[in-house]
Amino acid sequence: MTWLLLVGIPVVSALAVWMTPAGARASTVLLVTASMTSIVAVVHAALPTEPPFLGGYVRGDATVQLFAPVINVIFAGIAVYVRARVAIEPASRRFVFLALGFLAASNLALLGNHLLLMWIGLEATTLAAALLIVRADVPSSRLASWRYLLFSSVGLGLVLLGLSCLTRSMEMSGHAGTLFLDEMPAAVAGPADGWRQLGVALTLLGLGTKLGLAPMYSWLPEAYDEAPAPVTAMLGAVQFNVALVLLLRVLHVYRAGSGDLIAGQLLTIGLASIAVSTASIVATRNVKRLLAYASINHAGVIAIGLGLGHSASFGVLLYVLSNAFIKAILFLTAGKIEAHYGTKDTKSIAGLIKDLPFSGVFLMVGTFALLGFPPFGSFLGELLILSALVSSGQMFVFAGFCMLITVSFVATGRTIFPMIWGEPKQVRTWPRQRLGGALHKLIFLVLLLVLGIYIPPQLNVLMNEVAHTLEGP
Repeated sequence: MTWLLLVGIPVVSALAVWMTPAGARASTVLLVTASMTSIVAVVHAALPTEPPFLGGYVRGDATVQLFAPVINVIFAGIAVYVRARVAIEPASRRFVFLALGFLAASNLALLGNHLLLMWIGLEATTLAAALLIVRADVPSSRLASWRYLLFSSVGLGLVLLGLSCLTRSMEMSGHAGTLFLDEMPAAVAGPADGWRQLGVALTLLGLGTKLGLAPMYSWLPEAYDEAPAPVTAMLGAVQFNVALVLLLRVLHVYRAGSGDLIAGQLLTIGLASIAVSTASIVATRNVKRLLAYASINHAGVIAIGLGLGHSASFGVLLYVLSNAFIKAILFLTAGKIEAHYGTKDTKSIAGLIKDLPFSGVFLMVGTFALLGFPPFGSFLGELLILSALVSSGQMFVFAGFCMLITVSFVATGRTIFPMIWGEPKQVRTWPRQRLGGALHKLIFLVLLLVLGIYIPPQLNVLMNEVAHTLEGP
């Protein structure tokens, strides 16, 4: 039952912020709340798993134990960023209220043992994020928010329609329709029928929309670009993983009976996503959009790994966890760079390593991790996915994957590295950076290295347990 603290603490804090004139203290409330939920999540990750409780709607299994610490620790880092910028850009009571609501809804979706409850939690994060994207002094953010809300609503609508088809399939086969995750495997044990296949296809397409996968990915670059840096990090490193957990739950139940459909659909949209993101990375001159297109690229890699399953499953999880920290580092660093230079144009930014040494280092190391360099976990995860492609005989996908990743590798390095080491465009004097303001990103970097160099035994066991669930009951 103590898992519910991950939802209860942010809800209570959000109400306290809304009902009291918190003013400048709102960002402190955000930081304290995020720190508390991080501690709760990390402590529970070391405890035995819990069976479903609260009427069977909530549970704390291995998947929750793996992802809850990640999203809550990353959210705490975002809160540190917000708190550090109070003197320059005070966090409004509205922002903190919505951010805490976003955190509560994310944790609710993560804890759900019922697909509809997870859907509701994901929808709540969407509504909060749509309001967080909007900035009164940036008119273009309104259009980005509306587009994000439109695509998200369509995607989640497809998921809801897919769940309805899946329930209908259970009823047609003589079972009681259920969306409780622990009851569904028994209800779908028979051969797949048309309703089930349609439901699985719609659910994958809808969740692909939330993950920024082709064909409905166009909302993502605009939303990531127009949103404030902490909101972009919330979308890319928190909400992305919540939507991914919902996808993992669906794969666990339906992989056995609809494996060919799942593999074909995920491999197709995964490779298509890598292709469109690579073309966009080559063409863009906006640093936040470049990182957004890289996120689509990574989502495509994850989709391919999930489509393969089996030996790729552990690599997918390693890749997912690594990219969560990579996105948090890079998007928060991009926000710092934009605030100092007043532009996102990559051609107008140079000499970061001299002007903003900490930001330059984090951008450099984050880019190396983004591109899949060793010793980061993203390198090993991508290597395992490539190995699974070869062993499964998917040579066409393997060849396309390698070609596209190489092009995006070169294009990203060509754009980012001159920003770091190039000669400054003009002489500027910046306030001296303090390490304390970058401590959260340093912690993310350490965790990123841990995933690539030495995975602690308990974490390794947890990841293997979650990887096995992806192959079905």
